Amino acid sequence: MDVASSKGRTILAATGLGVGGFAFASVLVTVASLALIVAGIPLMERPTLLLGLSTVMGQGVAFGTFALAYLRYTDRGLGFVRARVPTLRDVAWSIGGLLALLGGLVAISAVFASLGVESASNTVEQYAEQDPRVYLFLIPMSFLFIGPGEELLYRGVVQGRLREVFGPALAIGAASVIFAGIHIFSLQGQGKLAYLAILLVLSPILGFAYEATDNLVVPSLIHGAFNAVQFYGAYVAATGGVGLAVL
Repeated sequence: MDVASSKGRTILAATGLGVGGFAFASVLVTVASLALIVAGIPLMERPTLLLGLSTVMGQGVAFGTFALAYLRYTDRGLGFVRARVPTLRDVAWSIGGLLALLGGLVAISAVFASLGVESASNTVEQYAEQDPRVYLFLIPMSFLFIGPGEELLYRGVVQGRLREVFGPALAIGAASVIFAGIHIFSLQGQGKLAYLAILLVLSPILGFAYEATDNLVVPSLIHGAFNAVQFYGAYVAATGGVGLAVL
């Protein structure tokens, strides 16, 4: 197989993993939701329960199962994903990464505000309009399922697959594009490109943290903490005027 063909196959495989993982999660959440509705549970009237189901079955079960199934099918094994108990250095990277994400979000938001550009809203905000306590529920979910699940698939597997052929730098960039792209399905209203632009700027921080520490736990912690901070801030604000750039 020539180099060009190998690169093309790798890009297709990585894109397929990113989109396939999201599709698998959507199907799993839909099936679970329908099962609860048939069982007589008014799921659509309970935003916290609906988001809990989506988080656990989607980012948790579906992303994790899809990623592990790929590793098993390709005989790459769990060792392909580099993870271990965090060291003090890893903790320092996690704190630094969180500050970098928050600082980046503030900077990008300021630029967009000066240009009069508005970002789209995430579906989470739609549910929170019914019950702001949804934000509080999502804080622990960010650490338990959202951060670990998404980082396992998009940094551990997708970025790892790209790294095999393109090296770390290009792998970080390509994985960030794939990761940002799948979020378009969860956006509402105008400003979708602005929202995706924010993710494209912030996502490489997670990819860089993974490559720099060789530990998937670090971007998982950064990701979870970043979302948790935003969810808490949105709960305190308790208005739809504060946009979320949830990773």
